[in-house]
Amino acid sequence: MKRSLPIRGLIALATVALSLYVALTVPVHLGLDLRGGTQIVLEARPADTTVTDREVTDREATDRTVQVLRGRIDALGVTEPTIARSGDNRIVIELPGVQDPSDAADILGRTAQLSFHQVLGASDSTDDTPPPPLERPGRHVLADESGQFLRLQTASLTGNNVKKATAQFDAHNGSGWHVTIDFKGPDRNGWAHLTGQAACHPTGDPARRIAIALDDKIISSPQVDPSVPCGSGIKGGSTQITGSFSADEARELALLINGGALPVPVETVEQRTVGATLGAQAISASAWAAVIGTSLTALFIIVVYRLMGALATVALACYGLISYAALAALGATLTLPGLAGFVLAIGMAVDANVLVFERAREEYAARNRPTARSSLAAGFRGAFSAIADSNITTLIAAALLFFLASGPVRGFGVTLGIGVLASMFSALVITRVLADHAVARPGMRRRPHLTGIAHAGTVRNRLSRTNPRLLRQPRRWLAASTAALVLAASGIALRGLDFGIEFTGGRLIEYATATPADPDRARTALADTGYPHAIVHTSGDNRLTVRTSQLTNAQTAEITEAIRELTGHADKLRDEAIGPSLGDELRRGALIALATALGAQLLYLAARFRLLFGTAAVAALAHDVVILIGIFAWLGKPIDGIFLAALLTVVGYSVNDSVVVFDRIRELSRRNRKAPLSHISDQALLQTLPRTVNTGIGAAFILTALAVLGGDSLTDFALALLIGLAVGTYSSMFTATPLAIAIHNRTHMTHPATTTGGPPSRQSRRNAVT
Repeated sequence: MKRSLPIRGLIALATVALSLYVALTVPVHLGLDLRGGTQIVLEARPADTTVTDREVTDREATDRTVQVLRGRIDALGVTEPTIARSGDNRIVIELPGVQDPSDAADILGRTAQLSFHQVLGASDSTDDTPPPPLERPGRHVLADESGQFLRLQTASLTGNNVKKATAQFDAHNGSGWHVTIDFKGPDRNGWAHLTGQAACHPTGDPARRIAIALDDKIISSPQVDPSVPCGSGIKGGSTQITGSFSADEARELALLINGGALPVPVETVEQRTVGATLGAQAISASAWAAVIGTSLTALFIIVVYRLMGALATVALACYGLISYAALAALGATLTLPGLAGFVLAIGMAVDANVLVFERAREEYAARNRPTARSSLAAGFRGAFSAIADSNITTLIAAALLFFLASGPVRGFGVTLGIGVLASMFSALVITRVLADHAVARPGMRRRPHLTGIAHAGTVRNRLSRTNPRLLRQPRRWLAASTAALVLAASGIALRGLDFGIEFTGGRLIEYATATPADPDRARTALADTGYPHAIVHTSGDNRLTVRTSQLTNAQTAEITEAIRELTGHADKLRDEAIGPSLGDELRRGALIALATALGAQLLYLAARFRLLFGTAAVAALAHDVVILIGIFAWLGKPIDGIFLAALLTVVGYSVNDSVVVFDRIRELSRRNRKAPLSHISDQALLQTLPRTVNTGIGAAFILTALAVLGGDSLTDFALALLIGLAVGTYSSMFTATPLAIAIHNRTHMTHPATTTGGPPSRQSRRNAVT
């Protein structure tokens, strides 16, 4: 240990120094839910192709669409926009600072197929019924500005041939707004050829006109000036589009032309808008929750573990620095759920330290180690397997969130995964360096009680005096778990699940009102406006949430105006729109993520602890999932993407406790292969109970701070985790373990002593705890 201590110290010092440098020099990219703005997800709809070529065609069309949209976004003048492809046919666009996305969504989503046609003449149709657009191959029939139908030749030029378009106001001639178009070099001749052919027809003949169409609608069909000679045309590669444009119409048309034509049509499948005020409030609330929750957690572990607790607090500060630097270095986007995951991981980082300190206390109390220093070294060795297994299970949940989820939930998975890795490093390297150096001091040798590990601890002393047989009748615990499952399932059956718009599709708008809003009056006002099925909720005194089916931006404006008339003033804090196809996809993805999480946990635990414990742990996880969903059903809380993040986090946290208990069962089984599993499990539960209590209290401080101070957007998230913390702690001790005993007694599955993990070391054989 003396030789390894300087090496660990150098690694810890280098990591902290590098993290500090990255944190000071590389900014973390904040998501739109923290800085305010609009996110639009577009889905390309390519034309049908053969099955073999469809995948390649989708990717290529989406790549070309990204380039066109980037030009349009630049023309919008948005500061620091981002645009990226997601999958083969989706495009994610972030527009910071854009609070009214209606214009932006309309401009980005339009195909804007600009085309220039030679007019062949007036159509033969004389009634009001328009002729078919495709009269015969190569010829089209469209109505001009006045409603007259014209026969058009196939497009001679398109928007791809345009170099630049500019909206201009002609104050000198009084012609108002128009758009000047400049064509690219070789295409100048194409424009001259097109106008030269039209000039060969007499003035007044429809064939002397040039039809300019946008999305198969003629926006202008001017006559070629009489001064233009036949066959020569308009040279110079420039022309003007006139058509009684307003200033906004002229600028929008110029923007669309400059952006170019989209290769394929696109559809808006998701749209989210978060007000800058709400984002600032979320950051402030989360920061206060982090400060207060972390302070309470630090105070708790200092009171319980004294000097070791103080050093663990220093390691937690280093953990926070390393996690922040890792997010910055990876270029990850920090979202609101991600920020919550960052705060939550602080509570989970305490777990590894508690595991080590409680194991060291066991060694000292059993008099297997005469000094605090040797007890600490044995504690790190004995707790390593439990730390590794429990954190790997959480990493599995984080990886599933990253690969199977999307948007903010995916960001939560990133920060949670980084937090788990950073917490392991802070506990196994930084805490160990500080603790080894502290207990080696001469003063600590004379006063070992100051270290916090040179005694058994309050919980362990009480358990030693009473020696309760918690698993004397495991079927009673299983009956209690079954009753809880029935109660939760009845809530799901009777109350139903309130799926959020992420899973059902629709629109959700949140307002901050000037006066407290009555939801009943708001429902009546919206019904009078034409939206009788709108769902209205209030949160706080001046918060109003409206949820409806699919709405256009114009319909959303009507709802906003109705709310403002009712309340006097209403600021839109949040606006989310999810398409029905995306809602179905997210719902399927959530089920796949949950099923995959349970399956992955089963495989890992079966590999580490044999099928007996893997089956019991996964059954306990399913028990936790059903109970958490059932409680939310009884409370009428929404089942949305944030809830999914909390649910999968509970899966990871719950299995942590089960792994710690099972790891101790495996260790005790190796020492006494003839003892019945029920007796060994009882011992393991009592020995790990102090760790379970202290870890749960540490995590509860963080989650309570999030629930109380995290604001409306984090309240349900923190509530789900608090419920999951309580249910998961219970199930790991009184569901998973009794179930393993029941399965073992009924099937006589393999004794835990034969499980994987290597033969018992000489140290572990000597360190029996009685």
